[in-house]
Amino acid sequence: MTEPTENRRVYMDHQATTPVDPRVLDAMLPYFTEKFGNAASRSHAWGWEAEKAVDDARQRLAAAIGAKPREIVFTSGSTESDNLAILGVARMYRERGRHLVTCATEHKAVLDPMKSLERDGFEVTVLGVDRRGRLDLDELRAALRDDTILVSVMHANNEIGTIHPIAEIGRICKEKGVLFHTDATQTLGKEPIDVEEMGVDLLSANAHKVYGPKGVGLLYRRRRRPRVRLEPLQYGGGHEFGLRSGTLDVPGIVGFAAAVDLALAERETERARIAALRDRLQERLTSALTHVHVNGDPEARLACNLNVSFEFVEGESLLMGLEGIAVSSGSACTSASLEPSYVLHALGVGDALAHSSIRFSLGRWNTEEEVDYVAERTIEAVQRLRELSPLYEMAMEGIDLESIQWDAH
Repeated sequence: MTEPTENRRVYMDHQATTPVDPRVLDAMLPYFTEKFGNAASRSHAWGWEAEKAVDDARQRLAAAIGAKPREIVFTSGSTESDNLAILGVARMYRERGRHLVTCATEHKAVLDPMKSLERDGFEVTVLGVDRRGRLDLDELRAALRDDTILVSVMHANNEIGTIHPIAEIGRICKEKGVLFHTDATQTLGKEPIDVEEMGVDLLSANAHKVYGPKGVGLLYRRRRRPRVRLEPLQYGGGHEFGLRSGTLDVPGIVGFAAAVDLALAERETERARIAALRDRLQERLTSALTHVHVNGDPEARLACNLNVSFEFVEGESLLMGLEGIAVSSGSACTSASLEPSYVLHALGVGDALAHSSIRFSLGRWNTEEEVDYVAERTIEAVQRLRELSPLYEMAMEGIDLESIQWDAH
């Protein structure tokens, strides 16, 4: 029997965070209790045990992206990794050049450090995207200068799911001798990653987007051809090759490796299943409702992502109408803001349509039955809100809303 609507809860916000897989938790639990040592304690068995667990996790995570273990630096998450990559490179290579390149649809964890560098006298070129969120590679090539020290472009976008051609970007950077950083927060364990084949010099990722614990991430930092040098953001005990001082979160690191192992083992079947659920949801919504726009690239898109704008509906009102269903009206880090999504703005989406967007992101335990339930609830909520909208009524009568001269008084 179907659970009553008022008691039903469905989670479809997996691009914000994911639940810890029980198998991951099982791997972590011993390191909270019996194996509680500090990995930096080299004088007794508890410390050795913790250090061995960290080394083992480092090897597995390095293998997952085609890297060497000593190229993995553990951090508190992708935001710290992004900051360490961008600020660390800028401060280390400032005598070589003070120009960086990024993209308008990057996460704030990339854009805000870039703005900080601009205040310190660096110059940042922010490249635009097309209606699908794709970068123009010719524009990227033209933006590179003799004093360019870093390009930072994410692997896949957290709001619209568009996947960038990272290997091609890597080749362009290599041609020009420019370091290349990518934020792979949304793709680790979900899309193939090989830092050598892709020409990536720095890569950020975290555990909580891949059914691991919150508060742990990594930064891949290339050590050969070229050797990437970074200025640390924090100092202390010289942990993590002197790049990130602080006591390591051993349970979190163990959980991170376990989560990525599981994701890689199940990636192809899980990606196909989740993409089918996503397509089912999209078909249900677009066949039942008019004036619906799917944002992002329809082909080069994360399997889990469906970002939809419903004309004549305010996104926050729609979220309120979907009580018990976890979706978002933007990225988790900016959803507290009432401003329309800057990512959708970059695609050329106007304020009204950007305000009407909802991101559904499906995950490991979503079912067809949940997809149908969410589709039904969303369709009902959109129809109810449109019945209250005079603009929708006018549009249905064939009135061109763009041609109306609204009275400002």
